[in-house]
Amino acid sequence: MNDDQLLRYSRHILLPEIDVEGQQGIIDSTVLIVGAGGLGSPAAMYLASAGVGTLILADGDTVDLTNLQRQILHREDQAGMLKAESGRQTLAGINPATQVEVIAQRLEGELLEEAVSRASVVLDCCDNFATRHAVNRACLRYRKPLVSGAAVRFDGQVSVYDLRYVENPCYHCLFPEGEDLAEMRCAVTGIFAPLTGVVGSLQACEALKILASCGEPLVGRLLLIDALSMNMRTVRYGRDPGCAVCGEAAAQR
Repeated sequence: MNDDQLLRYSRHILLPEIDVEGQQGIIDSTVLIVGAGGLGSPAAMYLASAGVGTLILADGDTVDLTNLQRQILHREDQAGMLKAESGRQTLAGINPATQVEVIAQRLEGELLEEAVSRASVVLDCCDNFATRHAVNRACLRYRKPLVSGAAVRFDGQVSVYDLRYVENPCYHCLFPEGEDLAEMRCAVTGIFAPLTGVVGSLQACEALKILASCGEPLVGRLLLIDALSMNMRTVRYGRDPGCAVCGEAAAQR
């Protein structure tokens, strides 16, 4: 690190759990953020401000007026702009040293594979199960840690799937693909704006802990947030040996 970096990140470096070595790990990292909306906005802003070297921001949508109630990465004069491009502009003002790469289309197929393969950590900040499961499979294939968050109405959740280690559960273990799970979109059900900030910030927190090799990530634990009553609780879960994605049968295929 140069003198400017030592000064800028001094409050991290003062933490013995992070120190110079942990901050250097953050600077040297590449983080893929899938979704530049309510969750991806605060996550990207905190990761950039913390010094992540490269952020890959993937989102094919454009900024809409209805987004601005919670998607703090975007401004009213950016309405109609691609969210990934809008996000890059905002992040450049937060930390010019963070390189922001834009994927302004749906992340799937070879594009998804290439982005995940480059990432140190992947953040799932999207709003649909199909993308979540595709990201999970790619993270498992390349053995990348995945930080997943979700928020709808007043309810939020965060968990970490550290797929660098075969004994850890994957997203499919907890939310099996094909099961009758209700997919609630905030466009229909509504969303409490600050809740997305809470969940996205927690995702950034978990990602930075992984990058700096400090603390205990939310592996095998699902953090549930009820913003209406401001209650939080943690539910433990384990790897499903019969999981169609990471289970024993899948490994033999």
